[in-house]
Amino acid sequence: MRRIVSVLALPLMFASTAAWAQDDEGEESTGAWEIDAEIGVLSDYRFRGISLSSKDPEVTAEVSVAHESGFYAGVWASNVAINDGADDVELDLYAGFAPEVGAVSFDFGAVYYLYPSNSEFNYIEFLASAGTTVGPATVTVGVAYAPSQDNIGNQDNTYVYINGDLPIGDTPLSLHGQFGLEDGAFADSKRDWLLGASYDLGGGLTATLDYVDTARAYTSLGDATVVASLAFAF
Repeated sequence: MRRIVSVLALPLMFASTAAWAQDDEGEESTGAWEIDAEIGVLSDYRFRGISLSSKDPEVTAEVSVAHESGFYAGVWASNVAINDGADDVELDLYAGFAPEVGAVSFDFGAVYYLYPSNSEFNYIEFLASAGTTVGPATVTVGVAYAPSQDNIGNQDNTYVYINGDLPIGDTPLSLHGQFGLEDGAFADSKRDWLLGASYDLGGGLTATLDYVDTARAYTSLGDATVVASLAFAF
C-alpha cells in the first residue's frame, strides 16, 4: 500500500523511441510524453501511519509515464511484511488523469495493490484529490475509496486526508504535513498525521525526515516514530 503519491509511469510503447530527448530536469521525454523513475531507501514503511514492514527498513523503486494531457500510469515496488511479519514484495499498479482547471489541480485515479506471494491481500482502490496554492504553500484535499471486495472482508474502506507543502524561500528546504482519517475494512475511525521536512541535495537526491503518529490504530505498528529517507530521481 503505497503512500499518497506522486504520479508517474508505464511502458515505452506509448512513445516513438526515435524521439527521445533529455529535458532540463533530467527526465526522459518523447514529445508529449515524459518518463520518470525513482529509487528510495527508508527507515520504515509507513502507510497511513501504520508500518507495513514490521518497523524494518524499506527499499522502493518506481517508474512512470505521463502525458501532457494529464493522463499517467506507473508501477511502484517495495518490500513489505504483511503476513505475520514474513518478507514479501508489494507492487502497486496505478493510472489516472490529472487535469488543471484554473488554479486547481485535480487527480482522479486507481491503484491495484498486488502481493505476488500473498494474492489473498490483493485489492483495488480509487483515488480523487484537488489541490491549489495558498501563498507559497500547496494544499491538497483528497479521498481514497476501496469498494467492498473479497480480499478486504467484503467491506468497503474510506480514507480522507489533507496535506500541505511549504518551500522555505529559495532554499533547498521544504516543510510538509498530512492529516488523515480512515474508516471501514482497515480501521475504525483511525486518525494519522505526519510532519516533516525535505532537503534537495541536488543531482536528483532528496533527503526527508518525518514524524509519523496515529490514534485508534489498535496496533503497535502505528506507534509514533521518525522515518528517515533518501530518494534518487532520474
